[in-house]
Amino acid sequence: MDIEQKQAELIDHFVKKASALKGTILDPVIIEATSHPSLFAFSEILAVPSVVELGGTENSGYLDVLRLFAHGTWTDYKNNAGCLPELIPDQVLKLKQLTVLTLAETNKVLPYDQLMQELDVTNVRELEDFLINECMYAGIVRGKLDQLRRCFEVQFAAGRDLRPGQLGNMLQTLSNWLATSENLLVSIQEKIKWADTMSELDKKHRKDVEDRVEDVKKSLSLKKLHTVSRPTLTSEGTRRSTLSLVE
Repeated sequence: MDIEQKQAELIDHFVKKASALKGTILDPVIIEATSHPSLFAFSEILAVPSVVELGGTENSGYLDVLRLFAHGTWTDYKNNAGCLPELIPDQVLKLKQLTVLTLAETNKVLPYDQLMQELDVTNVRELEDFLINECMYAGIVRGKLDQLRRCFEVQFAAGRDLRPGQLGNMLQTLSNWLATSENLLVSIQEKIKWADTMSELDKKHRKDVEDRVEDVKKSLSLKKLHTVSRPTLTSEGTRRSTLSLVE
């Protein structure tokens, strides 16, 4: 089963589970969802009406945790730990995995120093073990560990839930890309048209040259033929002509 299908099945499972519950009994469901080793998308669970209703109640902290796992990072949790429920080890691991995905959204070369700071990792060996065992083996990222340059080169990273306002930015980016692509296409078409025109001119020029060569060949052939057909005096004729002049 591929990761997308697994994600879809897990999302459907937790959405149905959350939809059937209300209030405090939703807390264990949110903990289970945010610590599940194969679930990395939470926006659909956030949209469940009973989950939304947690806002403003004594259980709102778990709604904030779910939002954190949808859009936040390990650093965000540390900065707001006093306002949030304490995370269990599996949640800590999951949030650090999600942090790597967030970093990979904007940079395809992640320095080890930055990763160690963002993930609270103390040495390179621990960092590389985390990237290999908890990220690459999990299928959420692919890349190359460069020990010489002390960086992780990202080749693929799974996408996270869209943050509020991020959809508009993505649409603008796609719109700009489309405009650039259209301008590039016009430029390519103009160059193709210019190349076709130059090709036709080249063909015409080549034909003119070939025609001139044929004309020169014909002219040379006529001159040669004319020269060969002119009467020439033989030695006998020359002798007779000389005698006639003497007489």
